[in-house]
Amino acid sequence: MPSSLAQAPSGKSKSQKELEAMVREALELDVRRGDGPSRLDAVVSMLGAVSLDGKTRSHWTKTINDRWSKGRKLETSGDHRFFQADKATGQPARGRYLVGGETKKPKGLAIAMHGGGIGSADAGPAFSAYEPAVRQLGYVVVAPECLEPTEYGWTDSGTEEFVLDLVDAALRTWKVDPDRVVFVGHSMGGYGSWALGARHADRLAAIAPSAGAPTPIYGRKGGPIVDVQDGVIPSLRNVFVAVYQSLDDPQVPPEPNQFAVKKLRDAAAKWGGFAHDYWEVTGQGHGAPPGGHEAHLARIRDAVRTPVPDRLVWQPVLPWKRQFSWLFWDAPKPNAVVQGDLDRKDNSVSITSTRDTKGLYVLLDERVLDLQKDVVVRVGGTEVFRGRAVPDLGTFVLTSLQPDKGLQFCARVPAFAK
Repeated sequence: MPSSLAQAPSGKSKSQKELEAMVREALELDVRRGDGPSRLDAVVSMLGAVSLDGKTRSHWTKTINDRWSKGRKLETSGDHRFFQADKATGQPARGRYLVGGETKKPKGLAIAMHGGGIGSADAGPAFSAYEPAVRQLGYVVVAPECLEPTEYGWTDSGTEEFVLDLVDAALRTWKVDPDRVVFVGHSMGGYGSWALGARHADRLAAIAPSAGAPTPIYGRKGGPIVDVQDGVIPSLRNVFVAVYQSLDDPQVPPEPNQFAVKKLRDAAAKWGGFAHDYWEVTGQGHGAPPGGHEAHLARIRDAVRTPVPDRLVWQPVLPWKRQFSWLFWDAPKPNAVVQGDLDRKDNSVSITSTRDTKGLYVLLDERVLDLQKDVVVRVGGTEVFRGRAVPDLGTFVLTSLQPDKGLQFCARVPAFAK
């Protein structure tokens, strides 16, 4: 039984029962809305007084894993609604999702995003198109439907959060390897796999956008593309990207994907990484690629996530996406580009950022650096931290908000000058 207890503001230690209740509360908070983030921070601050050694860490790992197992799960086949009807408000059941593929012992998970646009959202065709291809991978496929049929349906109206809820629920439902989660999609679903795949790249092994591109930015009306939407290219450094495009596509012309792929190549030259495959054909219009989606998804068959990469590049765009692999930012600076590099020989971390790093932390465990030695953090070449990183329950809980052991860490140190 753990012996280190948190100190209440009055200095009185929390009991084991109180600690269990605080951990349970933290894991059940909605940290993407309302006062959820501030309440989480308050709980984590108190739990940060609980130090972890081998025995206590094992205890809390089991406790948290048990809580994970009690969370929301999915139906294992068929057509369902994730959110139940609310008789009090008259809200009908919503959050449609379809399940298929390899549902007995899946090797991985594919989220298949449908096309559509304003007034059009139907997960059925995407499920039918992608289910055979995903089955060939030996993966389970979950095909969600946008909560609202808008032009940017995958990033509007809470749909992004819904997709992540489905990923978490799938990890609870099956013994899916969290290092083999992929986002795929055609047309608007291609846009969704680009956008959500980048924003949550630390959760993914690969994305496979088909006939869909990230939103282009034009210098002037009718002029050439000068960039793509923020938060996409930099964050994809450690995710395999397999893009399909037909040159004669009348709905999604090739220029946005061609420009995005050029940006991937430029990013690879600057930062390394950014493994990608660009498949360009002609004569397919807005249809599936030659050989169908099976041929496209075959290109991501061997993709595996590295949860603790030696180098991270992150461009945050969401205030509630505060953890990105082994980085955590109390209040992410929108559109900052952060690069983090591990030097395990020196037991150090080097950070560069286009914006001030106040509130940015390096998350640690034995996979990252040696916690038995002093850890050194440098920002822009200036040392901002040197010392031992002490594992604590607060950090462990803070990085356990999703059922993904690859993103659990037991300690954190600042990447800013205090």
